[in-house]
Amino acid sequence: MHTDPRTPEPRSDLGPDVAAQPHGNPHEAEDERPYGVEPDFVEEIAGLLRARERDAVLARLDGLHAADIADLIEQAEPAERADLIDLLPAELDGEVLSYLNPDLRESLIGRFEPQELADAVADLDTDDAVELIEDLDAETRAQILAKLPDAERALVQENLTYDEDSAGRMMQRELVAVPEFWTVGKTIDFVRAATDTLPEDFYDIFIVDPMHRVVGAVPLSRLLRQRRAVRIADLVTGEVDVIPATMEREEVANLFRQYALVSAPVVDAAGRLIGVITVDDVVRIIDEEAEDDLRKLSGSGDTGVFSGIGDIARSRVGWLTVNLATAFLASGVISLFEGTIEQIVALAVLMPIVASMGGNAGTQTLTVVVRALATHDLSSSNALRVVGKELLVGLINGGIFAVMVGLIALVWYGPLIGVVIGLAMIINLVVAGLSGALIPLGLEKLGVDPAVSSAVFLTTVTDVVGFLAFLGLASVFLL
Repeated sequence: MHTDPRTPEPRSDLGPDVAAQPHGNPHEAEDERPYGVEPDFVEEIAGLLRARERDAVLARLDGLHAADIADLIEQAEPAERADLIDLLPAELDGEVLSYLNPDLRESLIGRFEPQELADAVADLDTDDAVELIEDLDAETRAQILAKLPDAERALVQENLTYDEDSAGRMMQRELVAVPEFWTVGKTIDFVRAATDTLPEDFYDIFIVDPMHRVVGAVPLSRLLRQRRAVRIADLVTGEVDVIPATMEREEVANLFRQYALVSAPVVDAAGRLIGVITVDDVVRIIDEEAEDDLRKLSGSGDTGVFSGIGDIARSRVGWLTVNLATAFLASGVISLFEGTIEQIVALAVLMPIVASMGGNAGTQTLTVVVRALATHDLSSSNALRVVGKELLVGLINGGIFAVMVGLIALVWYGPLIGVVIGLAMIINLVVAGLSGALIPLGLEKLGVDPAVSSAVFLTTVTDVVGFLAFLGLASVFLL
């Protein structure tokens, strides 16, 4: 929520109560782990739950970080997980729910009453609150929103009006903004007096003009080093990186990565400050985008380990069907050389090696190129250089493996087959390198997400070229 600047009672210093307080897992020392929970701890909690030792479980969870409690819930067996969830409503921590895997959270959310969920959401910053309820069904979401305080409900609903992948959806509405004419001392006094309305963690003080447009930002570290009489506007150095509310979240992540930002203001179409995005949100975005690209490359859909069996099967059957069709295409190429294979049975033994090596080499290139496109490290300005580099890598690796496989084939079946498979290996690895780079670049040019379908095209190319090169060369040199 926005905090309107006002003048509190002046103070001469920050006082001792701003000293950092220790926090964390009370079992960290004995577990010797910097984070998370160990399997032994999960089993201990499961044993206590089976023994109905409710108080003992609560004692062991006391002081545990919300992320660790969420980790514990995720690792527990379904029966113990249900019992563990049933312990939470008495002191339901919204942060625990926000740290849970979204698939698991959606399946567990029905165990809570709407008022319990509303109380949990009310304790969260708006960005975490939105993340918690955005994937719920419309009826459950409406029930939770109806029970929120009016001010918080208005902010959450406004965030939900923005596109799912936009900065407006992920921004935090709680922030610190002060006018240009304020001094360091007045700003510090304001921050101290408004503790109930400020975000739990913040890194920058935003300076705004009378129209609430951002004119600068001052990191807390710089603010606390200055004398009280210094004007806060005089502490601004350089231009502030402003994020439009409509900017895609992937672009937001690239902006933070490019300029090593800790936080950045979000503005509406008129340039007015409406929120802030912090680095913890960006870390989550980068993680989710990387996971999304990995799933797309493998054709596994948008399901995870906590998804239902039916959902997982349905999400994968589509691309498996496409793969089946491309497999028949590769089989069609093999059928063209049935006579050759009948005369030289050794070809049937060796030809999967060529196709397999090409597929693996192409996937290596494909992974690098798709990720480089996502992070904007690869663009039209350096695409030709990258393609040329991958071609040379394919040629070098093709030569290395041509010698290795050729020598083995020579020992097994004779020198001519060794030469044939060596040449086919070079051809397919060169084509694999080129395809692994050119396919995602071409899809990107056509406006298609290269992570979605690149792998299918690549597999088809390397299989067809591998079989065609090996069997074609065998027909020429061995018959």
